[in-house]
Amino acid sequence: MRFSGKRQRFGCACLSTGVTWPGLLAIILLSLPIRIAAALQPEVITNWLGMPFVTIPAGSFQMGTSDRQAAIREMDEPNLDAFRDEQPVHVVRISRPFLLGQTEVTQDQWLKVMENRPGPKEYWDRVDWRDLPVVSVSWHMAQRFTEELSKLDPDYDYRLPTEAEWEYAARAVSSGLRPMPGNELPEHAWFIASSGDHLHPVATRRPNAFGVYDMLGNTWEWVADWYAPDSYGDGEMRIDPTGPADGRSRVRRGGSYHCPLFQTRPGYRSANTPDTRYSVIGFRVVAIALPSQANGTEKQW
Repeated sequence: MRFSGKRQRFGCACLSTGVTWPGLLAIILLSLPIRIAAALQPEVITNWLGMPFVTIPAGSFQMGTSDRQAAIREMDEPNLDAFRDEQPVHVVRISRPFLLGQTEVTQDQWLKVMENRPGPKEYWDRVDWRDLPVVSVSWHMAQRFTEELSKLDPDYDYRLPTEAEWEYAARAVSSGLRPMPGNELPEHAWFIASSGDHLHPVATRRPNAFGVYDMLGNTWEWVADWYAPDSYGDGEMRIDPTGPADGRSRVRRGGSYHCPLFQTRPGYRSANTPDTRYSVIGFRVVAIALPSQANGTEKQW
């Protein structure tokens, strides 16, 4: 069965200077205040299931936390040894644009693909259950979702974002602890000071400058990488890093509705074994356009 999905081609034509159009967009956004940059939202495309995606342009950013002391001061009980795994700050280049889920995967999307209902029953009984992020999914379950969704969709394959892709998208051309002052975070994120300590529907806070919702707060998000406290190495520049080759835990990012301020920022790193299932952990996915889109053939399985 072939499903019809909306799609848009995203060109990568080079300027005479050798800079790609997505790269030029990133340069322009970097030079603008975040509120102005937010007005330049990329166009949203949807797949056959109705999942919205935005194009994150290629570009470079500083991965990690440059001011660890500022992050420590946000803690109720400052810990001078905290956040060492967020350093050294190093330049990462994301070499090509990628399509990132505009929101976390929702319960409705999960149910349509996986045909089961993980997580607390109370979330499935709510009037707004369709728009809640799916939670209580392990890393393995999130990975399985990407595989099943890929089988169903004739136009795209899917995967979890890398840790570097996730932080790049969360920073949205910003630097510092987060893309906005701490006192403005409640406008952008459901965390303990704004959430009432419960889960909220996706896309009910303000998007970031890339047009992505809920990168901070609401649910933690599994990413593809294995975790290692020293994975930032010696601080040398990296291109499209994918993390350690193996490990015991997988990285999760972004904080949740239950998290305090100091954890709700792009640079904060956490991890759990890949079979962990918490009611504060969800995920979002990356879509990869298939060559069959260009020639009109269907995916063969």
